[in-house]
Amino acid sequence: MKLHTIESTNDYLKLMSLNKSVEDFTVIVANRQTKGRGQLGSKWKTEDGKNLTYSVFIDTSFISLDKQFYLNCAVSVSLFNVLKKLMLPNLKIKWPNDILSDNYKICGILIENIVKNVNTTQSIIGVGLNVNQLQFEYKKASSLKKLTGIHYSLDEILILLITELKSQVDRLRTYDFKLIESDFKNELFRLNKPSTFQTPNKEVFIGIIKDVTDTGKLQVLLEDEEVKEFGLKEVKLLY
Repeated sequence: MKLHTIESTNDYLKLMSLNKSVEDFTVIVANRQTKGRGQLGSKWKTEDGKNLTYSVFIDTSFISLDKQFYLNCAVSVSLFNVLKKLMLPNLKIKWPNDILSDNYKICGILIENIVKNVNTTQSIIGVGLNVNQLQFEYKKASSLKKLTGIHYSLDEILILLITELKSQVDRLRTYDFKLIESDFKNELFRLNKPSTFQTPNKEVFIGIIKDVTDTGKLQVLLEDEEVKEFGLKEVKLLY
């Protein structure tokens, strides 16, 4: 479903799912989002009609709540695979769920779960992909067109993205968790490289990303040789 202007595709789809039965892989696409957001409430600002801002409804009742990290892996890998086919340079998956190209952010992901009961979970996958926009307030943001010089059809790219997402979710349905996790980790930004991190208190420290746990926490080797785990709200990777 294509909409011209709404506050948030995730919120729109969430409200739909609460009021009626929603078909698996229902997609809501907005030409303009007035309150698009990313992780931790950050705002996702884009120029109207030049990018893809969309949300996908998925019945994830086949994944237990303690394995939701694998859904994050599958979504990230699906986006990575499509962008790789489009020849975007130096692609990486940045923890927890951004896609970078040449160290520029081109895509952000926001996954929100709706728990109906103990055995029923539904997920709304929100994606913001910079496609044809050329000017950005955020200096570390870029787009497909800016990086490749090619003007893209938003509809054609969306079809590629949804097709690949379905393929990766099918892998989840066959409980191919570890291979999907491996695909995610193999493309992890700054893996095994000294990196700079910042805490919510603005404290900065150096560490080396060693792994991501099955619950999605980042494992960082610190200068004292201690490996510490950080959750989503506990650390920010500076680059």
